[in-house]
Amino acid sequence: MTNARFDKTKLPSRHVTEGPERAPHRSYFYAMGISEEEIHQPWVGVATCWNEAAPCNIALNRQAQSVKMGVKKGGGTPREFTTITVTDGIAMGHEGMRSSLASRDAIADTVELTMRGHCYDALVGLAGCDKSLPGMMMAMVRLNVPSVFIYGGSILPGKLNGKDVVVQDVFEAVGQHAAGNMTDAELAILERVACPSAGACGGQYTANTMACVSEAIGLALLNSSGAPAPYESRDQYGDFSGQAVMNLIEKNIRARDIVTRQSLENAARVVACTGGSTNAGLHLPAIAHEAGIDFDLLDVCDIFRDTPYFVNLRPGGEYVAKDLHEAGGVPVVLKELRKSGLLHEDCITASGRSLGEELDRIDREADGRVIHTVAKPITPTGGVVGLKGNLAPDGAIVKVAGMAAEDQVFTGPARVFECEEEAFEAVRKREYAEGDVIVIRNEGPAGGPGMREMLSTTAALSGQGMGKKVALITDGRFSGATRGFCVGHVGPEAAHGGPIALVRTGDVITIDAIKGEISVDLSDAELAERKGAWKGPRTNDYTAGALWKYAQLVGSARKGAVTHPGAQGESHVYMDQ
Repeated sequence: MTNARFDKTKLPSRHVTEGPERAPHRSYFYAMGISEEEIHQPWVGVATCWNEAAPCNIALNRQAQSVKMGVKKGGGTPREFTTITVTDGIAMGHEGMRSSLASRDAIADTVELTMRGHCYDALVGLAGCDKSLPGMMMAMVRLNVPSVFIYGGSILPGKLNGKDVVVQDVFEAVGQHAAGNMTDAELAILERVACPSAGACGGQYTANTMACVSEAIGLALLNSSGAPAPYESRDQYGDFSGQAVMNLIEKNIRARDIVTRQSLENAARVVACTGGSTNAGLHLPAIAHEAGIDFDLLDVCDIFRDTPYFVNLRPGGEYVAKDLHEAGGVPVVLKELRKSGLLHEDCITASGRSLGEELDRIDREADGRVIHTVAKPITPTGGVVGLKGNLAPDGAIVKVAGMAAEDQVFTGPARVFECEEEAFEAVRKREYAEGDVIVIRNEGPAGGPGMREMLSTTAALSGQGMGKKVALITDGRFSGATRGFCVGHVGPEAAHGGPIALVRTGDVITIDAIKGEISVDLSDAELAERKGAWKGPRTNDYTAGALWKYAQLVGSARKGAVTHPGAQGESHVYMDQ
């Protein structure tokens, strides 16, 4: 392959490689062993979130080498760089979780800055953790360069007493241990076997949900997200992704050609039909924002409402990502959606072909075990539901996958806590009653700051056998591993004076996931009177540093908790400089 395929005069890398005035720049490249031919080829950033923080990330470096081989085969010059990750499983249940959502935007920012600073022409992004996946995709759309995303892969399930176990079981075991139903020794054994390999948490939690999104939205090659991280076969997808991005450069197919309103709707369908993480209700609007597309939480929930739930994955179902891969993966899921006319087939994908063209190449069908048919779904509506009412004028979201219809309506007295720590301590001590609606506020994007996940609290409730006997609502959010009637993203958040800030212990709250409603039994006049007496946001200790900066910039959860004006506010596009 030759450079005749590419018009260097229209690529950003010309600013650092072409002409006599760039001789100093080229001298740096020669210092790194880059040949003259390679200098004048298109330059491709190969960005990974590799680090030693958690198993989700440790296989990314290996896979990046395969991507670089593919870029070279396609006639490009790959340049590898890394960015941060905050891993939710380790950040969970303490102050570290405040850094999680903020890390998504920091990842997008640092990838953008690296690409801009070095004038790379295209991007292949590899990510493995909950926030690194949307963060990498946000950077692609923000820069609007030819882009291919690749997931690092899921972890293999552990085995205990002949059954698959995952990290969700360990979180819930903490509640069982606190309730006296599990010994120290049993907990010690479980924690040692639950996570046996590299890769992201294996259920349909946030990482695997967003991995499915990457295929459905078109930024990843079909079937590339399925194989678990330890599988050497993942490296082939890295090679193919590297070659694919060179094809996109040649055809001038950019990230915003792929990410459209229609492809976002396809992505939301996949979240719903797989019973995916409620965090997708944050990340899809944030990706849309980077493209200048108005697609907020309520729009996402509209898609969820009329999408059947037919993929049997944990935490609501029985199986993990490895099982989905063996059943045919996301392509088979998309084929089922197509059968019901729920898919926009004309959307372009990272292969350069349309989604419909890609699906025509897939000959596998639903197995009826992991992937049910869309004609005979597990439930007729999505596994994730949007809610709205006088307690959440800007909406809220709840995962109902695996919940019986009778468990999707709940009325009870509020038991209000001002932060997660207060709630967890009360749950640990069982200082709540069956029938309560536990309210955790001041945990929104700005008020937290950082919109923490509440898996430690919800897992403790499930471990105590109370997952169906209480409900929980918060202006924070929940891990994709959460089970039970847990409502997150309640907006406006308490720090912005939303109704959740005005609720008092004893107020009666009703959650109806069937009708999509959430309300507190207070008149408009009573809410207005309480708002007038409200003393303002709760103070916190984050008065300097990154979290202070994040709290000043972050917007509402409804809009994706974004931190900049997005494509609608830009006056130039990086790729056209």
